[in-house]
Amino acid sequence: MAQLFSPGADAIYRLSLLTALACLAGVPVIAAAIMRSDYVTGVGIAPSQPAPFSHKHHSGELGIDCRYCHTAVETQATAGIPPTHTCMTCHSQIWAGSDMLKPVRDSYGRNEPLEWVRLNRLPQYVYYNHSVHVTKGIGCSTCHGDVTAMQMTYRANAFEMRFCLDCHRNPEKYVRAQDQVWNMNWTPPPDQATLGPKLVAQNHIRGGERLAECSVCHR
Repeated sequence: MAQLFSPGADAIYRLSLLTALACLAGVPVIAAAIMRSDYVTGVGIAPSQPAPFSHKHHSGELGIDCRYCHTAVETQATAGIPPTHTCMTCHSQIWAGSDMLKPVRDSYGRNEPLEWVRLNRLPQYVYYNHSVHVTKGIGCSTCHGDVTAMQMTYRANAFEMRFCLDCHRNPEKYVRAQDQVWNMNWTPPPDQATLGPKLVAQNHIRGGERLAECSVCHR
């Protein structure tokens, strides 16, 4: 009977099998890389907004405090989106006829809010409270990046669980003096290793494993 397979068939079979197994093993790795990519998480991508609001201009160049617009950040779970009335306290007089601000004027005239595209939306099973963080000494830029450098605002972090846990397990690395919470250019001072634990104690922050318990964020 004639030989059906060539002498190299066994090697080809083994190589094909190894290639198939390698591809299967690589699928989860590739999928994980895609899920954590900026394309999926939206990090660094500034979406189109109904009005071209610039944090760089308002907060960076003009020095407007975060709390002027985000009035609820120190007292409520959400920082709050400013109503059009807040915009018009300035823009009824400044750049009042600008075409760029027509959506703002129309919103004010119709008494209807602008439909801003939300950048950061946590799953329903995650509890987060802005007021707790800022009053305990966690600054805006720790999560949102330096918005004073953003012409159009984009998401600075993906807010994956590992991002939150890094801070919850080591709050002394990120906590600031209260007068530095709104400082977008803050960097840990040389004595942060000494100052951090003192601020953690002063602000009554639960540290280490207690702050990393599931029920802290999943209620």
